Amino acid sequence: MIKIEDFSKSFTIHHLNQTRQAISGVSFDVKKGEFLGIVGESGSGKSTILKSIYGTYKPTTGTVEYDSEAYGKVNLHGISDRALIRLRTQEIGYVSQFLKVMPRTTTLELVINSMLEMGVDKETAEKEAEEALTHFDIPEALWHNYPNTFSGGEKLRLNIACAIVKKPRLLLLDEPTASLDEKSKLKVRETISKLIEGGTTLIGIFHDLEFMDGLCTKVYDMNTKTIEERAL
Repeated sequence: MIKIEDFSKSFTIHHLNQTRQAISGVSFDVKKGEFLGIVGESGSGKSTILKSIYGTYKPTTGTVEYDSEAYGKVNLHGISDRALIRLRTQEIGYVSQFLKVMPRTTTLELVINSMLEMGVDKETAEKEAEEALTHFDIPEALWHNYPNTFSGGEKLRLNIACAIVKKPRLLLLDEPTASLDEKSKLKVRETISKLIEGGTTLIGIFHDLEFMDGLCTKVYDMNTKTIEERAL
């Protein structure tokens, strides 16, 4: 479903007139239904890979090919902005450890809107949004509040709910358990397992390597640029 070839990314620091290479020489592929975990020390470029798949960054060299349902096989950095937005809305989900809060949008509305983007009717969207918020232990008393007042853990759980409720074909996870307690981590693990059973393809970054055991089908090591197959 995803094939990355000879990927590199550099960033220009204009006020210093410098260009720094964040990552280079990355190549791997992920088949439909697989879960690839990416490991490596901080600053090794793990998040850069995910952001480049999502289209936030454009690679300096190399290609990111995605086998989409809407357009077939496409280079994610060779398609129009409109096509990329459609893929983000309907096929590719992204969960980071930070929540981008929409102004004057309540917690429940955020999750409902995620479903409505998929073309789901409002009644179904409301039902599934309520189930997702309940699953991730966001109290009903907070459903009609604005999430900018939430704790870090509550914001992260809401972020996960917004992405996972859509059951995307491809889900990118950037440290999704970073600020969660053990109970919440188990909830995330349970949900990921259900997505895998449903055929979702996943690429994730976790500092908690134990969390990956029994979930990832293979692991990409940023230091050695190699893939290790994992038995489930």
